[in-house]
Amino acid sequence: MQTLAVDIASTFIDDAAALVTGLGRALLRFAMAPIDRIANACDIAGVLTERRATFRMWRANRARARRDGRRFSLLGRLSPFRHLTHLT
Repeated sequence: MQTLAVDIASTFIDDAAALVTGLGRALLRFAMAPIDRIANACDIAGVLTERRATFRMWRANRARARRDGRRFSLLGRLSPFRHLTHLT
């Protein structure tokens, strides 16, 4: 019973942290929009677009490597100790 309560509490905390992170990113994007417009207007050589494309490729490769390295296990998803996997 205690494991269920801890699991529910950790899920709530994880969701609250994700909500705060998302709101922070949205606020930052809103605040940085004028600066991004000025930077894009001043980018004559296309350096910013090339940099963004390189970053997107790097992030996609990193995500793919993470997905390939993980094994999908239904038991692992339902385990009450799934948050402790980084200890092994």
